[in-house]
Amino acid sequence: MADSGSVREDSRIVIEDDWPGYSLDLFTYPEHYCEDIESVYIPHGIIMDRTERLARNIMDDLGDHDIVVLCVLKGGYKFCADLVEFIKGLSRNSSKSLLMRVDFIRLKSYLNDQSTEDLHILGGEDLSVLSGKNVLIVEAIVDTGKTMKALLEHVETFGPKMVKVAGLLVKRVPNGLGTPPDYVGFEIPNRFVVGYALDYNEYFRDLNHICVISEAAKIKYKV
Repeated sequence: MADSGSVREDSRIVIEDDWPGYSLDLFTYPEHYCEDIESVYIPHGIIMDRTERLARNIMDDLGDHDIVVLCVLKGGYKFCADLVEFIKGLSRNSSKSLLMRVDFIRLKSYLNDQSTEDLHILGGEDLSVLSGKNVLIVEAIVDTGKTMKALLEHVETFGPKMVKVAGLLVKRVPNGLGTPPDYVGFEIPNRFVVGYALDYNEYFRDLNHICVISEAAKIKYKV
């Protein structure tokens, strides 16, 4: 995003607006959420396969470089962990090698199901370790782009050599800001999804699949 590279063409899976998701009867999920989710939007197996493909793309582009992986918590921790594991596997079994250091930053910009203007960056007060480094920011979901734009501006103040962004999900939203991530898993409609560490007020992180939350659950877990 912050260097002279370009986003890969046809580099994402596009989920159309009318995609209802899969029936819950086809999958296993925690029983305590049986009335809280409408459908399985992206099954865990597909998430893993897509993440492996992103790891290969990253290895092709950045292999033989040293990078700092900056994981955006809390929602990005599972995507980041799986992505790093796939990259490590490729490093062991290919002619390229990618030396990685992993650091963490926490962002908070949601209240219930709405993104707010009030962005909190926790753990990012001193990112001097990024100075002169190649940085890969790993985020679970990018919607309006406001949060990522603010994070990129913050990261740039520490003088990294290069910054790339990997986002598992990118939402199609009105008036979105900025350039999409360099590596995108899925482009999805503007629906509120949970699971695979994505939460609604800290619930649903224990779902393996990415699911659509029900309206009743939004009320049930509202703060």
